[in-house]
Amino acid sequence: MQKTSLRKGENASLLTTQTVLPVVVQGISADVSALLLGPDGKVRSDHDLVFYNHPAQDGVSVEGAAVTAELSRLPAGVHRVVVVVSADPLQPGAVFTRAPQLSISQNGVSAVVFTAPDFTSGETVVVLAELYRRGDGWKVRAVGQGYASGLAGLATDYGVDVDPEPPTMPLPVQASTIPGQAIAVDLTKLERQAPGLLAPARQASQALAARGITGRKAAVYLLLDHDWEMEELYESFAVQAFAERVLALSANLDDDGTVPVIFSSGREPFLEEIRLDNYRGRIGQLHTQVDWGWGNVADAMRRAVSHYQESGAVDPAFIVTQVGDEPWDKAEVRSMLQNTASLGIFWLFVGFGRGKLAFYKNLNASASATFTNVAFYDASKTPGSVPDERFYTGLVDGFATWMQS
Repeated sequence: MQKTSLRKGENASLLTTQTVLPVVVQGISADVSALLLGPDGKVRSDHDLVFYNHPAQDGVSVEGAAVTAELSRLPAGVHRVVVVVSADPLQPGAVFTRAPQLSISQNGVSAVVFTAPDFTSGETVVVLAELYRRGDGWKVRAVGQGYASGLAGLATDYGVDVDPEPPTMPLPVQASTIPGQAIAVDLTKLERQAPGLLAPARQASQALAARGITGRKAAVYLLLDHDWEMEELYESFAVQAFAERVLALSANLDDDGTVPVIFSSGREPFLEEIRLDNYRGRIGQLHTQVDWGWGNVADAMRRAVSHYQESGAVDPAFIVTQVGDEPWDKAEVRSMLQNTASLGIFWLFVGFGRGKLAFYKNLNASASATFTNVAFYDASKTPGSVPDERFYTGLVDGFATWMQS
């Protein structure tokens, strides 16, 4: 098997055989464990946490700093195996700075290597990779997701029961910079339900504060391009990671912990939602229910507007619309933008993918065709490589200007 070096979000195929995943950690003492997950992204029981005190379960075992998965032995109810590295609790204050390195061997041959980006937010637990079913085979995806909230945060996300911990001090809140207001952003709900999103949520909070709109509310929507040319970005976890960042932003703007998601494809738009309590792997679960096609952006926009109006929301709508190429219904898109300018709806078109995006970039290029409720942000072909600070600045810049006007 040819040796492959993966970057965060990328994947590779595996043979259906014994797979050994040794981990190398520099700088701190750490423990390696694994989680066996069902189709809902949760453990089936607490026995699905495999670690030094419970070193084997259903074909997955942990010995020292390595996880071994007998893929052919895994029960049909196990859809994913997650490899986790955690700082040794006997080392108080130990956090990851240099990311652990994971290598994957099959039939005694090292086939895949992954080193996550370094960590800077006090992470004590890292999800390094996941093995997941694809058809009749298995693949590995490089994840590199850090948790500053420790094993309790990881357990919450994956449905593992943990012993109650002593109460902790509430998360610091950031005072609003809006003159005359002292509204605070409370991320306690996110800390409890999705601690893995705490770091990006704080970055989003800082971006909102820098633009003077901390404490302002909005109903956040997410529209995703399901054009067939986007297939690789769905497969590589890039769209999932993008959706998680939008969900983290919504935690600062909307306290219901839910973002409606609309997939734009060649047929009727598909509406679902991503929540703080189900976001892990959610986009991968949903998009397989949608046909590939030429993205019908205008229809997806209409579906979002209808949902917003029917919801009876009093806060404005912030509709984040991911686009991978030019729309084929340009006149309809322009008409939608004009017709919603007075409805309290702001449209942010976020471009990433391989297609041309001149239409969206030039929406406000002409003084005669200025849309006051529209902005465009080019997130590059690989949005996951954009640091959180810069990403959220691009996401909220136009929205903040619109809110303040």
